[in-house]
Amino acid sequence: MKYQSQKVAYAYFLVAMALFAVQVSDGLLAGWIYVMPNTLSEAAPFNVVRMLHTNSLVVWLLLGFFGAAYFLVPEESETELFSPTMAYAQLAILVLGTTGVVVTYSFNLFEGNWLLGTQGREFLEQPLWVKLGIAVAAVLFLINITMTVLKGKKTAITNILLLGLWGLVVLFLFAFYNPENLAIDKQYWWFVIHLWVEGTWELIMASILAYLMLKLTGVDREIVEKWLYVIVATALFSGILGTGHHYFWIGTPGYWKWIGSIFSAFEVVPFFAMMSFAFVMVWKGRRDHPNKAALLWSLGCATLAFFGAGVWGFMHTLHPVNYYTHGTQITAAHAHLAFFGAYVSLNIAIMSYAMPILKGRDPYNQVLNMVSFWLMSGGMVFMTFALTFAGTVQTHLQRVNGDGFMEVQDQLTIFYWMRFGAGSVVVLGVLIFIYALLVPRKEIISQSGVAAE
Repeated sequence: MKYQSQKVAYAYFLVAMALFAVQVSDGLLAGWIYVMPNTLSEAAPFNVVRMLHTNSLVVWLLLGFFGAAYFLVPEESETELFSPTMAYAQLAILVLGTTGVVVTYSFNLFEGNWLLGTQGREFLEQPLWVKLGIAVAAVLFLINITMTVLKGKKTAITNILLLGLWGLVVLFLFAFYNPENLAIDKQYWWFVIHLWVEGTWELIMASILAYLMLKLTGVDREIVEKWLYVIVATALFSGILGTGHHYFWIGTPGYWKWIGSIFSAFEVVPFFAMMSFAFVMVWKGRRDHPNKAALLWSLGCATLAFFGAGVWGFMHTLHPVNYYTHGTQITAAHAHLAFFGAYVSLNIAIMSYAMPILKGRDPYNQVLNMVSFWLMSGGMVFMTFALTFAGTVQTHLQRVNGDGFMEVQDQLTIFYWMRFGAGSVVVLGVLIFIYALLVPRKEIISQSGVAAE
């Protein structure tokens, strides 16, 4: 570790991993409720469990992004962080807000209260006071990172990362706009949800992946930066107007069918470019880096993101197809593999690289980490295929034949059992990953009688 202020990232990664465990546990419970619907129906209704599952996903991914920024920006800028105290204050605000959200969701507190109650908008259910806290934390973060970059060396990686992080925070402001008209509400709601995951988050992903390739492969910075600019250009070109594929059926003008279909088709390109970038860098570098687990997660991130976000997204993004598949289990298949590939794997990759350095014990238990990769990835791929088949059957029976929703759900039970089994494997992989990173491995005692850890 070159700079002492990089230690801030350690606290962010710890909180992120804790929320990661909560998120997948809630997901497993939700999967069980699909096959045993009356489970905890009063103590933990499905809508609350799902809300916790999706919101904890977003929060821990953001914490991972923040931690990654606090780790790599000082090194890239060749200067200490502007204010570690500000970074810890930001984390405290986020932890307080997360705790408040969980308690409010779980016990349905302050229902209908404009300030303290949930707001009934998927992914943006947070009470207003929590949103305000998030905004304050975001401002602290932007000041901290921006000032660090301004006082130090500027690189393509920090420039793209800053662009993505600024975009992330600015777009979150649309979370405060909640018009009464449902069509307008959804139009601006997607400004946050879509332009995050298929816009600004892609910039963050590209910059963190570029940093990892630089460190793990030894390829010249100039080559990495050229690839980075190409990826970012295609991501912005396709992602912004690609928002239109969410506007097909919400009451917006008909021209969005064409805009959404055409530009969504191009959204495959940046993910293919990222996958190609990762493998070409490894091939060009031919460097035997000791951290094999971080390299495996980096390559897995680029590959699974291409298939989850790119291929599975394209499968039902064209409006003549989406007319039948919208809101079916095919959407769930795409969402699970896309989030896991693009952002979950990315955070795990940067943690696998950074945590041993932050803890001062490198190498660490990489075998267990790589086992967790195959468990999580295998489980998620199997889950994706199970949900894809479920969605195909659902589309035909429900949208073509016109069968009733609950009647169709009964015929999908076998796929839901398969999803629960796959989810169990994913949870096991998550627990092994956290153990591998946090618990020291006892090394063989050297001839001098000193144990290295």
